[in-house]
Amino acid sequence: MKHINIRRWLLAAIATPALLLSGQPATDTIPSAQNQFSVDLQFLGRGESRYGGMPEKTIVEVDEEGYEIENDKIPQSNFLLSRTRLPINFKRDWLEVRVTPQHSGVWGQAGKGAFNLHESWVKMTTRIGMFAQVGRVALNYDDERIIGSDDWAMASSSHDVLRLGYEGHGHKAHIILAYNQNANVLETGGSIYENGAQPYKTMHTAWYHYDFPRVPLGASLLFMNTGMQSALDDNKDKTWFQHLAGGYLSFQPEQWKAEASYYNQFGKNEHGIKIQAWMASGKLTYMPSPTFNVTAGYDYLSGDKYFAVPTGHNVGMVLHDVIKGFSTVYGSHHKFYGAMDFFYVSAYHNGFTPGLQNAYIGGIYRPLKNMMLNASYHYLAIATDLEDMDKTLGHEIEFQAAYAISRDVNVSAGASFMWGGDTMERLKRSSKKTSLRWGFITLSVNPRIFTAKW
Repeated sequence: MKHINIRRWLLAAIATPALLLSGQPATDTIPSAQNQFSVDLQFLGRGESRYGGMPEKTIVEVDEEGYEIENDKIPQSNFLLSRTRLPINFKRDWLEVRVTPQHSGVWGQAGKGAFNLHESWVKMTTRIGMFAQVGRVALNYDDERIIGSDDWAMASSSHDVLRLGYEGHGHKAHIILAYNQNANVLETGGSIYENGAQPYKTMHTAWYHYDFPRVPLGASLLFMNTGMQSALDDNKDKTWFQHLAGGYLSFQPEQWKAEASYYNQFGKNEHGIKIQAWMASGKLTYMPSPTFNVTAGYDYLSGDKYFAVPTGHNVGMVLHDVIKGFSTVYGSHHKFYGAMDFFYVSAYHNGFTPGLQNAYIGGIYRPLKNMMLNASYHYLAIATDLEDMDKTLGHEIEFQAAYAISRDVNVSAGASFMWGGDTMERLKRSSKKTSLRWGFITLSVNPRIFTAKW
């Protein structure tokens, strides 16, 4: 009965704005004299080269005498990735539609990569700033730390949601609702959701942003309630709810920009373990000229001292009933914590989460109008005190360059170097801890291939 009520509530939420918009199209909607239709082509190709990394298991070799020997050395790895999108857009009066087919994968991949719909939504907007959007949407909020499309990843991310909102007079208020199932199977009553396209069963999010009228200050508040399918075999139809609440500030007077955020996580994870985690960040950018800026910042994400083991499932590890490791949930992870993606893109060994401290400084220089050079340094450390381990994980240096060949064609390249310590090697199982290298080169082509108005 509980799930039936949820479905009825969602159907009512979808129907209400649709009836409102369809009932008064002449007086309450944005006037327009024409239909607008366009088709874009987005191609992204990237080559990567990596040396050193995180073997999931020790490589066992056999010597000349037939004895097994252990070797954790990982050779240099090279691969090519690509992504092609075909965004199709239509707009008329109060109605807007977008459909974006996408193919992504590694060159030579078995199965020839993945083909899906990255976006497919309908949006209805009124003259007073209210809107309703339903379908598959690429969500981006604030600096994308918590909710972002993660566009660096070839598959990227999007969500099947109903989004209701208002935007006007400096105010933006959004409500996002999602309810996911594996299939329309009546036997389960819609109570089971495993291995789906989205990482959650239900999601309810409220976001509010305000731009102050006479001060270059913007402030956002975010609350998220995520329902996760129970991971316990004896209770599969149960949903555990984990919550996130916090905010983001951006202050930009003249040549400066200051950003800060704080988020708190609570509730329970999919194993029913209590969550008490938090993160905070601060970032300061100085822009003395249009061609140069320098940035410094610090991120702190809380972590655990021990592995989390559900009650009744102790397998010899230290048992604790509270998770303090912060989860960055659905953000654009590549933007933060170092370009080599050792943290919050790839997990620590066995999924352990000791948190992270990330202190960084960097600068951007534009020697030409269509060229950008970027360099940065990261000091990385765990957040918790672990027995017999130093907090320092390592030091990472990054270099990147981007050049716009034309309005539609861009190339970029980068190289990163990390010098890790004993803690990095033990927690990440990284071979060649003192010599981790990664580089990339990217081609991005984004022409508009067709447009029409009538």
